[in-house]
Amino acid sequence: MRKIALLTHEWRQDALERARSAKERLGKAGITVVDATCSSDVADAELLLVAGGDGTILRGAEFTRGTKVPILGINFGHVGFLAEAEPSSMDEVVTAVIEHQWTVEDRMTLDLDITLENGEVIHDWAVNEASIEKAHGARTINLGIGVDGRGLSTYNADAALISTPTGSTAYNFSAQGPVVWPDVEAMIFNPIAAHALFTRPLVVGPNSVIQVQVYSRDAIIWCDGRRPVDVVGGAQIEARHSSERVYLARLNDSPFSSRLVRKFHLPVAGWRKRGADD
Repeated sequence: MRKIALLTHEWRQDALERARSAKERLGKAGITVVDATCSSDVADAELLLVAGGDGTILRGAEFTRGTKVPILGINFGHVGFLAEAEPSSMDEVVTAVIEHQWTVEDRMTLDLDITLENGEVIHDWAVNEASIEKAHGARTINLGIGVDGRGLSTYNADAALISTPTGSTAYNFSAQGPVVWPDVEAMIFNPIAAHALFTRPLVVGPNSVIQVQVYSRDAIIWCDGRRPVDVVGGAQIEARHSSERVYLARLNDSPFSSRLVRKFHLPVAGWRKRGADD
């Protein structure tokens, strides 16, 4: 018996209606469909179908973490960079699911160890990024950055990001950080509006560890914009390549560059392949 888990943005009426229709059609094809409300609903499914934006897909990643269940996203949000399809192609998506016509792409994630001033260590993780931000009312946040145990710089900033290649097209992209292809196993550190001589984004390899010392007395760390960790009195953050992956279902084999052009509506008029008219 085949089983598909379904996660829908609970406030988007269009997503709810399309998801309901998809559930009925999958059921008629003999596939059991369960509404995903926790990890146990997803653990033995062959696929997690998500109707929502990137935030809903990141919620789905919380359910699938520790499994190899792939996530197939239909974008009912804005950019929807993690999504594979738009609502207009929902019927084609359902057909592909019924016929088991998808491939799986795995992406790296981050492991985060956050040591608070009192010695407590909080373990978390991220698919996109960890953002270190000033608390409400603060003017800036004072940070020190190091890689592999060697300090590099200290500065005041509005925030700082530690991102994966997947997250390079999210908050990091808005903060003028580099776009990194998803098959590059790297971490990106990007200070936002920093005041110092050396404030460039850094791209480090998979075996490195990024360390951030929070000197400010009041800050907050967001993991994927979903899970906050309040920092009172300073903290030290270590970010490293995680052994856990996130798995995304793909319906076509178009290159990442095509996704960039499509999602960000990049102007490519006049581009031609070398030799096309030679």
